Order: sequence, then structure tokens, then C-alpha cells
Amino acid sequence: MTLEDEPKLQASYLTLPVTYWKQGSGQEQVNLDCIAEEVPIAMVYNGISHAVMMASPANLHEFSLGFSLSEGIINNVAEMYDIELVTSEKGIEVRIEISSERMMSLKSHRRNLTGRTGCGLCGSESLETAIRPIKSVTPQPLPSSQVIQYALSQLSEHQKLQALTGAVHGAAWCDAAGKITLLCEDVGRHNALDKLIGSLALRKINTQSGFVVISSRASYEMVQKVTSVNIATLVAVSAPTGLAITLANQANLNLIGFARPGRHTFYTKFDK
Repeated sequence: MTLEDEPKLQASYLTLPVTYWKQGSGQEQVNLDCIAEEVPIAMVYNGISHAVMMASPANLHEFSLGFSLSEGIINNVAEMYDIELVTSEKGIEVRIEISSERMMSLKSHRRNLTGRTGCGLCGSESLETAIRPIKSVTPQPLPSSQVIQYALSQLSEHQKLQALTGAVHGAAWCDAAGKITLLCEDVGRHNALDKLIGSLALRKINTQSGFVVISSRASYEMVQKVTSVNIATLVAVSAPTGLAITLANQANLNLIGFARPGRHTFYTKFDK
């Protein structure tokens, strides 16, 4: 998270009175607690609703751009013309205008996706369309174990919403030395990564110059999302799935899992 993102943090949580109980304290205590918000976000392309996501209601411009890129709806930032946010009692519509060429392609391959935070295949019409072909990445030098551990050591201090609520995931961009320069958070791990991808694109950051750390497991979809924008290394705090490892091998992606202080596991290696 960068400094300009600080005011947006408040949109992603609310404060409610709760009752605490702790063994040995002798009594219950009423206090205020920070609760993560979860809001329906509708992605609407050129007037046609495409997907409804349950997400944290912040950084939605980055979210819509990252989602559009990682899902292959657009190929680059220039193909997205405008983004408008419309808020109602039911949720938030993100009205996105894309090029007519990309809209024609979207109509021909359209999937109705609902609740991606829980299931990456919801709305797929058949087994053939459930998993998109993986894109190969340009191999880059594998981060050293020291660099990976340095990146992990900074993760908690950058996850400000997680510190407040304990209910969100983070996706961090690290430079070649392992320094976290950008981090996005969301109640959904896929959404956090999409927000990061959108932030990288808006800032015109070279995705070959570093790597991504995620606070979740590495599912097949997380692998697909990073490879879609030519990121060569993905580090996950939890385990990868078997399909994620298979796709990482196909894409020449460096995949590291169970990344914790003092240890991590290399599942695939494609050093430059």
C-alpha cells in the first residue's frame, strides 16, 4: 500500500461494539472492533453486466483494470477507455468502457462469474472453458532465499487492513532486492492480486523487475493471473495446489510455497 492509498483504507472496514471474553479474565468486556467490509461489486462492460464479485470496496479502479487484464478481457491499458463507479444500497457498479474489438471478443467468450472469492470456476459453461490456456512467462533470475525471506519479513507491516480486521488477504510487489514497494488488500485473495496487477499497470511498473508475494495459498487461478501479465515468480505464504504446480511448470513460472519466517519450499524453478 502506498501513501496515497491510506485514505481509501477507511472504506474497507467499519467499527462495531463487540463483547470480548478471555479465559482467566473473570468477566466479559465490551469494546469497539474493526470489521472488514464485504460488498457486491458488479463489473459492467459497455453496459453489459459480466461478473459480480464480493470484495473490499476500495481501490476499485485498480481492481477493475487488474481483473480485466488477468481475465484476458483486455490486452493492455489502452483498450480500457473509462471507469465509472456507481454506488447504491445493493452494492457498487463498476461501469467500464472498453474498445469495441475487445467487447466483441468478450461477448463471444462470455462467462457469468459469481463469487470468485470462494470458487474460481463458478459460472463456467463447460469443462473445456473452465481453465484457460496458460501463458508462458519470460524467465527471470530466481530470487535468492535471502531475498524471499527479506520480502516476507516486511509483509505484516504493509498489511494495514489485515492488522485492523484480521480478515483480508494481501498481494505484494517486491523489487529484485525483495523490498515491498506496493501492496493491495481485499477480503478475497483473487481480488487482492487483481488490485495489485491493476496498480502495477497504472504505475507502468515493469513486471519483469521483481516478484509477487501473496498471503494465501497458490491456487491455479493465482498462477494464471500472474502469468497473464508476465510475472516470473510467485511466492505464497501457504501451499500450492497440484494444478497450480502443473500450470507453473507449463508457464515457466517460479513457484514458491509455504513461505514462512526461516523456511520456504521451491515447487518449480526456471532460473534465467
